[in-house]
Amino acid sequence: MYIEQGRKGSIGLWKYLFPPIGFLGLMALNILMALQGGTETEAMMHEQIEKLGKPIFFLIAVGPFVVFLGALFFWVKFVHQQRITSLTTVRKKIDWKRVFFIFTLMSMYIIITTGIDYWMTPEQYELNFELKPFLLLLVMAILLIPIQTSFEEYFFRAYLMQGLGLATKWRWVPLVVSPIIFGLMHIANPEVAKLGPVIMVYYIGSGLFLSIITLMDDGLELALGFHAANNLVTALLVTSSWTAFQTDSILLYNGAPESALEIVLPVCIVFPVLILILAKKYKWTGWKGKLFGRVLPSYTTAE
Repeated sequence: MYIEQGRKGSIGLWKYLFPPIGFLGLMALNILMALQGGTETEAMMHEQIEKLGKPIFFLIAVGPFVVFLGALFFWVKFVHQQRITSLTTVRKKIDWKRVFFIFTLMSMYIIITTGIDYWMTPEQYELNFELKPFLLLLVMAILLIPIQTSFEEYFFRAYLMQGLGLATKWRWVPLVVSPIIFGLMHIANPEVAKLGPVIMVYYIGSGLFLSIITLMDDGLELALGFHAANNLVTALLVTSSWTAFQTDSILLYNGAPESALEIVLPVCIVFPVLILILAKKYKWTGWKGKLFGRVLPSYTTAE
């Protein structure tokens, strides 16, 4: 099973402490600086965009994740002596069909729902498309956003969940703890200031959804594809003045944020439907054991 994959390397539970302390420490410092700055996150963001321009601001926001992912892979390979494949899946090799299936599914959902909303409330949108800035965004986004989302998945759904599971011997601990930490990581996002603390339900709910599909599928492939589609397609298609990603997207949303719709639709409807689709397609069984059971004393493999 997936959590037991951590035993394929040199365990030493103390080794699992340093990456979380380092990364979460940086995040805590970032949040502290934002709180002490005395300026609203959105205002600070727009001030930086005015000085640097959207492409440079985007590069500064997403670029460090290249270093984060490289550092995490280095730590796993040379300190834990664990293969990246075993950090990713119980299968003999990474199943890219799973990645592309959910990437396509999620991309279609974002495009269709955005198109419907644009058709129903065109007054809330502004056509923002300019060829040269968009092409630059397209190249940067395709190169950098999958790295950003992959780091978050490898850190929260892979490394952290395997470490917590091996340390506590229970699957429900990483299932619950990882999404909470994932949600708290977003607390300095401008969406939180705009929508209020209720948006944390969405962030934690997203983390819980990704944890469920990772544990049930015994692999990270579905989470990798979902997260990449969510961030990449959204960054290219639509942005607004109060979101974390500020890009030269096709559309600019000028409407007031609606916290109820933003939270209820994905957490209560979209995520459960996606779980049902994936469960049927990949024939998931043993829900109770995989999500809440004890961590086995050895690992198993799957074809």
